[in-house]
Amino acid sequence: MTDKELGKLQKSTFGYFLKETNPENGMVPDSTKENAAASIAAIGFALTAYPIGVEREYLTRGEAVRRVLTTLRFFWKSPQGEAPDATGYQGFYYHFLDMKTGRRANGSELSTIDTAFLIAGALVAGMYFDRDTLEEREIRTLADALYARVDWQWAQNGGLKVTHGWKPGTGFLNHHWSGYSEALILYALGLGSPSHPLPTGSYVAWTESYRWKN
Repeated sequence: MTDKELGKLQKSTFGYFLKETNPENGMVPDSTKENAAASIAAIGFALTAYPIGVEREYLTRGEAVRRVLTTLRFFWKSPQGEAPDATGYQGFYYHFLDMKTGRRANGSELSTIDTAFLIAGALVAGMYFDRDTLEEREIRTLADALYARVDWQWAQNGGLKVTHGWKPGTGFLNHHWSGYSEALILYALGLGSPSHPLPTGSYVAWTESYRWKN
């Protein structure tokens, strides 16, 4: 693939976030299927992509700031609690959310790994938008606040490793994050939490569960 072809692919891929995102709340659909719910992982990817888009001149810095602020403001103010139609609980968020209301969709679980992708995206935006303006200061404040609200210790459910998630009415899922996987970002964020950090033993328990194969 030539540099020109790669550049075209990058721009068209970024276009997904420009075209499909709900401008009212920052929800990004999981796919282009009709009536697809929003995915909090996709929203995290969008938050990471906006700074890249600014650098590639796919959108202006001001446009990116507006998109990021819309998203972070929504999640900060969205309903948190045990109600089955909330957006999240204990700082975590449901895997799938309604594109219009931003509330739980498809009976999905409160997802620890997808919340990690969302929070990582918020932190990327907070690091990139570093100017001393009212809007960019708010981005940094909201990103830090969302990160601090996540209760990683609660998600351990009394064990060392972090559970896959939780559902209202039935509680924690039976599985924990074990073995080398995308959970690296989850444990890194959990260990570095400024408010509810995972204990060192959590990371040790996770790495001890690796099963290497030749």
